[in-house]
Amino acid sequence: MLPETFQLYFSTHQDLLYLITLILDLSFTVLMYRFFGRYGLLACIVLSILLANLQGPKLTVIFGMQTSLGVIFYSSIFFATDLMSEKFGKKAADSAVMMGFSISVIILIMLSISLLFLPSTQNEQTFSTEVHDAFVRILDFTPRFIFGSLLAYLISQRFDVWCFHKIKAWTNGKHLWLRNNLSTMASQTIDTTIYSFVVWWGIVDLVTAIQLGLAKMVFKIAIAAFDTPFIYWARNWSIKDSTE
Repeated sequence: MLPETFQLYFSTHQDLLYLITLILDLSFTVLMYRFFGRYGLLACIVLSILLANLQGPKLTVIFGMQTSLGVIFYSSIFFATDLMSEKFGKKAADSAVMMGFSISVIILIMLSISLLFLPSTQNEQTFSTEVHDAFVRILDFTPRFIFGSLLAYLISQRFDVWCFHKIKAWTNGKHLWLRNNLSTMASQTIDTTIYSFVVWWGIVDLVTAIQLGLAKMVFKIAIAAFDTPFIYWARNWSIKDSTE
């Protein structure tokens, strides 16, 4: 844990903390690519999926709007996919998307199985029960949430790769900022629309569902624009594909 001084400072500077977290997340992705090439990007996609799922239920207020912390980590998946597309091509990016989808399914299955194990009650201890209850509260996703998340991820990520390369072809490989931003913003819109429709339909009214979706979209689009300097930072590096 961070020292108490940092905790006290950031308790009153949440917007700054959000920006620092975003910068760190994107910087770690770039550095993983710098040192490990394609494997580094694959690792970041997997890590971001795991972090997004764990942080998804945690809501906070940033710049006066309620949002999930998972938005940062989920948005960085699109950044890693775009960087994969730019450096290693469409086939590699599509493969990364399918790997991320497969890992998401595996994580959900194994976490669901782990929740079936009962906590230890030996020596009348309560710690194991408290830990078990905490895990259940965080990880016991509803089938609707699981289906909506997986469907939104698969469709939006495949579209992101397709759109990125379409724009690249139309612009003859120029204007990286354009394909990075347009493909990510469009695919994030698709992702949020699918997720909001599947998860919230029938649970909340249409107006509330739209409000929840729009709040997430504001942050996702802002992050898509914010990551542009990072993809330019990494683009000019000559990284040998570690699979060669």
